[in-house]
Amino acid sequence: MTKLRKLPKVYLTFVFIILYAPIFYLIFYSFNSGGTMSHFESMTFEHYAAVFEDKRLIIILINTIVIALLSALIATTIGVLGALTIAFMKNRSMRNAVLSLNNILIVSPDVIIGASFLILFTIVGVKLGFASVLISHIAFSIPIVVIMVLPKLQEMSPSLIDAAVDLGASKRDVLMRVVIPYIKPGILAGFFLALTYSLDDFAVTFFVTGNGFSTLSVEIYSMARAGITLTINALSGLIFLVTIVLVVGYYAINRKSKTPFAGVRK
Repeated sequence: MTKLRKLPKVYLTFVFIILYAPIFYLIFYSFNSGGTMSHFESMTFEHYAAVFEDKRLIIILINTIVIALLSALIATTIGVLGALTIAFMKNRSMRNAVLSLNNILIVSPDVIIGASFLILFTIVGVKLGFASVLISHIAFSIPIVVIMVLPKLQEMSPSLIDAAVDLGASKRDVLMRVVIPYIKPGILAGFFLALTYSLDDFAVTFFVTGNGFSTLSVEIYSMARAGITLTINALSGLIFLVTIVLVVGYYAINRKSKTPFAGVRK
């Protein structure tokens, strides 16, 4: 019986080793002064220094962060409004249809989404670059936000809204003081997930980016095609570190928001 209880833990440990071992292997060799991933000579930070000394790479990093933040903010705003619309639809068939269309966008291959946007921008005449990448990232992030927010709306008891209305609250007050605070964990989850997806996306961005504008994912792909260097390892290590900070930050904020009486002022 004890062995059976330990089996899930052993399996989970094995899965995590498979997932994270290549990442830590890559980061380990980013400190190698030898310049290769075949033999570790000595500890050095020269590859990380090379990342920060590359002005073009810094500009691309800024582009990536700006795109991620803007797309996450706009997608979260639109996604919350979309989730509210779906949740309060009276026609059940229409609600299910809209939700199904939303889910299709999530499971659709990125290659198809990227190619579709490329065709659309070509027909409309939108120049490929910052605007095309931003619009694309907003578009594929909105369904993610809807999926994260909608369960919180479905969990909310209608009696909360009824009580607020009975106490004389306007529709705006109900939305801002009852609904939004209740679904705040879902909004934060949607924002951070949209931010992570934007930072990580390659397939869609590869189709809609133009000359003179690039993001980290596309740039790393271009660098890797020219030959693997430990600068890529260092850059990947930094991205992994930023991702960890985002995840930890999300859980910290989410945990704080769940603390009883956290928002009560004395």
